[in-house]
Amino acid sequence: MNRSSSSSSFRLFRFALRTCLSRRLYGDTYHRYYCSESSTTSQSRVVQLKSKLASGPSFQDFIKISDKSHYACNKEYEEYYITEDETAHSLKGCMAEGLKFELLEREKLVDVLAGPDSYRDLPRLLSLAHGGQRASNVLLSLEETYADVMPVHRTLEGHSAFVSIMRGCDNMCSYCIVPFTRGRERSRPASSIVEEVRMLSDQGVKEVTLLGQNVNSYRDRSEEQLICSKGNTQLSRGFKTVYRTKQGGLNFADLLDRVSLIDPNMRIRFTSPHPKDFPDEVLHLIQERRNICKQIHLPAQSGSSQVLHAMRRGYTREAYLELVENIRKIIPGVCLSSDFITGFCGETEDDHQQTLSLLREVGYNMGFLFAYSMRKKTHAYHRLQDDVPVPVKQRRLEELISVFREEATKVNMAFIGSAQLVLVEGESKRTSEELCGRNDGNVKVIFPKTDLRVQPEKLQLVPIKPGDYLLVKITSANSQSLRGHALIHSSLNDRKSWSSKHLMSEPTISC
Repeated sequence: MNRSSSSSSFRLFRFALRTCLSRRLYGDTYHRYYCSESSTTSQSRVVQLKSKLASGPSFQDFIKISDKSHYACNKEYEEYYITEDETAHSLKGCMAEGLKFELLEREKLVDVLAGPDSYRDLPRLLSLAHGGQRASNVLLSLEETYADVMPVHRTLEGHSAFVSIMRGCDNMCSYCIVPFTRGRERSRPASSIVEEVRMLSDQGVKEVTLLGQNVNSYRDRSEEQLICSKGNTQLSRGFKTVYRTKQGGLNFADLLDRVSLIDPNMRIRFTSPHPKDFPDEVLHLIQERRNICKQIHLPAQSGSSQVLHAMRRGYTREAYLELVENIRKIIPGVCLSSDFITGFCGETEDDHQQTLSLLREVGYNMGFLFAYSMRKKTHAYHRLQDDVPVPVKQRRLEELISVFREEATKVNMAFIGSAQLVLVEGESKRTSEELCGRNDGNVKVIFPKTDLRVQPEKLQLVPIKPGDYLLVKITSANSQSLRGHALIHSSLNDRKSWSSKHLMSEPTISC
């Protein structure tokens, strides 16, 4: 059973990501492009990627990817480095550590393996590969945060950016491989994060998402922050951890406070958090700051206390529901999203029904639902039995999805008739006649493309472009998105200065 899981994981990643040597070694230029297609051949991917390059001058000098038999992306993100001279194959990131033997020794599919904490060692590894040797470094670090590297992943339109603030995870949930592939938690110095966000603001970025495997357990204990010690970490009521309480330094509330003050007209989001790290000070800060989005990802994983205990999540169903109640009391109108795993070791039909009831009781705008798949090295792999049959897992997953969609539709229907502040992302996937963006709660909003006034009293019309803030009147909703028509150009600072009555009486455009 475990061997089968390992083989499946290996097949998923045996496409052996291609890369070229750096410009310093060969004088080649290379860029990255990410593929999330579920079933395309290598040849068709090349055509697809090259066609995308034609409309994007920032992506140049692609090389050929592997001419070996095709491998599906399987909805995972593949990373291709393409230049004119195909010279080396490499796999970089958290999967490099787990697949070292299969890829480097047994199958000999790659020349270089670099774990998530060894990117600074790439020049040496690539030099070895250039000399005809196979090279690897998958050691995990207790200190590496790449704070001085400024890793920023921006959308093509340039209005949104992602900023990594911490790495690793100490929670040791029994199903999770992250602590073994990403290592222990370590946080970037707050000063480097603030500097990066300020730089993005100067570039005109309108939305920044703070990233981390356990983002809200952030704690900067670098030397310059030792004098700022606030004592022990405060957890959500009724939650506990498997590690000792952390002390000293700046916590997530401190960082969120500093980042949100940089640009009042820049939205701030964060992901992915753990429910245990939502003390009241974080919730009050989210409520007080207009530019911190009123949307919280709150991974439940299960609605059964028995399963939560087996998962080593550190809370019960009752504690989770108490947290939800507290969040909604402090942040009225907050949008919640969650993760759920069905078919975990020992999950009974009653446990499954409790998860369905939790979905109905909470009501999420967005959900990420999965059937359990065992991973090597985890606590569950060594201590528990993957005893729920695959057909049962699949049936339970389908039931979860069905209930989630029902409840999400109800939650989103509540937006109908309201004016939502939307950050425009670009054209809708289905038609160039419509635009799409996301509201404060991270729900997708679709509306017809048109020119709009900048202010209610001015008649001049201005085109809508990606990165604009708009007020959109919502006219319909389903489980995945909202639909409406744009009313006027807006901003985070202006949205309360205009009369809602005046805006809602504006002539409407039929959808």
